[in-house]
Amino acid sequence: MVDEGTPVSEDGRKSFEVVCGVVIAVFAAVLAIASLGADKFSGDELIAHNEKNGAYLWYQSKGIKETLVEGQRDTLQALVAADSIRPEQLPAVQGLINKLDGQVRRYGKEKKEILLGSAVVGRENWVQDVDGKMGEVTGAKEWEARAKSLNAAGDVFNYANFFLQLCLVFGAISLVVQRHGVRSAFFWGMNLLGVVGTVFTVLAFYQAMHVP
Repeated sequence: MVDEGTPVSEDGRKSFEVVCGVVIAVFAAVLAIASLGADKFSGDELIAHNEKNGAYLWYQSKGIKETLVEGQRDTLQALVAADSIRPEQLPAVQGLINKLDGQVRRYGKEKKEILLGSAVVGRENWVQDVDGKMGEVTGAKEWEARAKSLNAAGDVFNYANFFLQLCLVFGAISLVVQRHGVRSAFFWGMNLLGVVGTVFTVLAFYQAMHVP
């Protein structure tokens, strides 16, 4: 049995360095994978935020158009109610009111589809096309939920990177320490941190791959 205060033999040191080096290489590879995943899904999160903002702007533009059309319709209805329209013009004015009312209802449906998405509102409520195709609208709420999910996955990736980097630090220390007890403590600490980091990496990928 080797005492903690006793330096390890040359053969024991070389054998330990080989094992430790292999373990460090494995966890370094896991760290590289975790970093790639974090970068990839961080980019997806940024895209989701941009798409969400764009969808909300689109929604607001439809709301402005809806308000303008409502104003025109209400003005004509007020004129009709006040008998300010000549009798012979009433059919044409009423037709215009009906047309504007239809536009208001359409804008309302378009806003709902842009806000919630085509999949949510159902085929019967598809009124907004994307590049000439119906049913292709991803709603602002959907992009918002995707961004939140990706952000949560990003937090798990951060935990994974933290534990794996700390693991490599422990591994480097275990290679330079010459005392058996201290070296073993850092070696097993490296393994524990590496396993925790690996678990977080797997969880992060699982969470990111199941983002709605």
